[in-house]
Amino acid sequence: MIGVFDSGIGGLTVFREIARRYPTLDVLYLGDTARVPYGTKSPDTVTRYSFEAAHFLGRRGIELLVVACNTASALALDALAHALPIPVIGVVVAGARRAAAVTTNRRIGVVGTPATIRSGAYAKAIHDIDAAIAVTSAACPLLVPLAEEGWTENSVARETARIYLAPLARQGIDTLVLGCTHYPILKKTIAEEMGPAVTLVDSAEPVADEVADRLRALGRDPARGSGTRHFFVTDSSERFEEVGARFLGHPIERLELVDIVGE
Repeated sequence: MIGVFDSGIGGLTVFREIARRYPTLDVLYLGDTARVPYGTKSPDTVTRYSFEAAHFLGRRGIELLVVACNTASALALDALAHALPIPVIGVVVAGARRAAAVTTNRRIGVVGTPATIRSGAYAKAIHDIDAAIAVTSAACPLLVPLAEEGWTENSVARETARIYLAPLARQGIDTLVLGCTHYPILKKTIAEEMGPAVTLVDSAEPVADEVADRLRALGRDPARGSGTRHFFVTDSSERFEEVGARFLGHPIERLELVDIVGE
């Protein structure tokens, strides 16, 4: 059994890819919707929230933890990996590795929330792999509410994407990292704006690859299990259920409202 946590709904795109690849794998998802967004919080607070989420899932017997939150991956992943007795996977490093592997002209763009872009986490992770890669970043805050509202392919989405992405296109990038877990919902619109010469990197895909590798290293077969799916939220279960069904493409079942602090 693995655990996936995010500050809210966006991490469902990571959950979706893991569940699609390994339909019999048992997966728990926690959305800390009472305290979303993490991006406005201090690094110490994000780390504390991340440990509370990890311990909540840990008490339910997970063998591996996926941090499907860019802010938590940027600020708390090292501390979690050092302290927890199970493997921990984050979206930032996974996305950076994939981007560095697929770029041919060594010009990579990164789009994300203002907090993720300010952290410089993706640029640092990419430069740790290859310091010669040029990284251009852009904050695209309006893409999050568009994704949650389901406005992903209309004129508003296309014009918003054009305004945000045009400066990156002028930099001659050949790879674009979707550095927010909401953004894959708008992948078609983003791809149309960037054109076929630009490869989009969705961190969910390399994360799913790494989940399988880590489980096999533990002697577990990711293709075996009962296919249990259980969702937990810390607030607003109705909103999570509505938007989450849009993200996953099917209704959410086994959704539970919990208090991870007082447990």
